[in-house]
Amino acid sequence: MAAKWIETLTGSLEQKKQYKRAKARLDALPEPYLTAGNAVNRYLLYYGGVTEGDTMVRMLVDLADLWERAAVDGTLVVEIVGDDPVDFAETFAQAYGGKRWIDKERARLVKEIDRVTGEDTP
Repeated sequence: MAAKWIETLTGSLEQKKQYKRAKARLDALPEPYLTAGNAVNRYLLYYGGVTEGDTMVRMLVDLADLWERAAVDGTLVVEIVGDDPVDFAETFAQAYGGKRWIDKERARLVKEIDRVTGEDTP
């Protein structure tokens, strides 16, 4: 009973555990995959703007899978991220659907402009 109440306030406890396990996998990588993986993860947290926990967890698990595989195969970091790490990270994030915080702000902007201009849209 208490767990459901806590999850209502904080989100899924299972998702938090999955996130921590995936983050631990990233933190266990050898260099230079450790630094690259954590840098991409940090960027995704800012850029991704994902509001759904399951989407965020899936993204991080897939990111950990990617860097672990690269470490095992000896793939160079530049072979993964290419010449533009920002483009790589943003393309990676776009592969995941789900609601993003910016969606809410876009809707709020349209609603406010419609309100002050007298237009009514759903």
